Amino acid sequence: MKINKLKIERRVFNINLKFYFFLKHLVKIKLSDIQASKLFKVYTLNQKIGYKRNITKLVKFTEAELKSGSDKQNFLFDILDEIDSSVDLKLFIFSLNLYMIKDLLLQEAKLKDLLDTSNLDNLDPLSLEYDKITLYSPYSTRVNGALLSLIFFDKLEKQEANFISRDADNFVKKLSKIAIDLKNKGLEPNQIFMLMFSESINQSIISDSGSNYEDRILVVLTSIGIDEAKIKKTHDKNDASTEFDFFFELNNKTYGIGAKRTLRERYKQFIKTAQMSQIDIMIEITLGLDLNEEKAKNILKHGIYIFLSDEVYQSRDFLKKMEGVFSVKELTLKTLKYLE
Repeated sequence: MKINKLKIERRVFNINLKFYFFLKHLVKIKLSDIQASKLFKVYTLNQKIGYKRNITKLVKFTEAELKSGSDKQNFLFDILDEIDSSVDLKLFIFSLNLYMIKDLLLQEAKLKDLLDTSNLDNLDPLSLEYDKITLYSPYSTRVNGALLSLIFFDKLEKQEANFISRDADNFVKKLSKIAIDLKNKGLEPNQIFMLMFSESINQSIISDSGSNYEDRILVVLTSIGIDEAKIKKTHDKNDASTEFDFFFELNNKTYGIGAKRTLRERYKQFIKTAQMSQIDIMIEITLGLDLNEEKAKNILKHGIYIFLSDEVYQSRDFLKKMEGVFSVKELTLKTLKYLE
């Protein structure tokens, strides 16, 4: 089967490349709201005198408003140097408008994650529901941002302004006309804007999906009364290949805890350590998603206790019948002292 070569027209490539260049440089400049507004006003005031004279006015603004020789000034000069036609000037103003809107979209994109995170207060830190929210958290903002961007540009194309305040209605309608005109010239605003927008999102969020499982266990251990200063991460003295995520002493007994969201084949290393270690109590804390009956029996027969998310524990009858398997809701000082 023959696959036709993909081909992008030069004019389409050029206008989208320049659009991305303008957006990226505007982000680097970091214009304040006042500076961006003033720049837009200079363009508006002089838009009927021809693009070259308008550029001259914009250059004068840059010289007067931005510190001489600063990165801000140099980046804006770089943009103005690339404007070779009235279409380029319109493209720059379109980019400037989107730059001014970017932070609003970013805050909206982060809102869903904020709403989800606000629900964590009422959840057990070691529950599946809590884990799912933290697991998806960094991706939620990215996906929400991409979908919001798609909706935003779709409404611009359709000249719909009902998604924004009434005061901004005229602004959006004017922006819509520019967007339609530039799209007819080959611009793909959503796709190119998303390149810049996704980079802004990535810089504004910290990915801790899954990796904070140990942090949550530490919070639970300290909340039940174990002194955080006495909890450490260490390798087993007799099996240096195994690292206890939490090691502490309680009532003259030593406790070593392995903490993994999912066990996979890693639990076998813990079993090996159990055969060699002089530690009193070994515990495996996990969500339990991949904990089947055979794996559980294999872990238990080596004297290792299992604590897992309550949702999994309650949903699998065979686990509730096994001595040595506990829901994380039973992770208390009383339970730990009871273990032998």
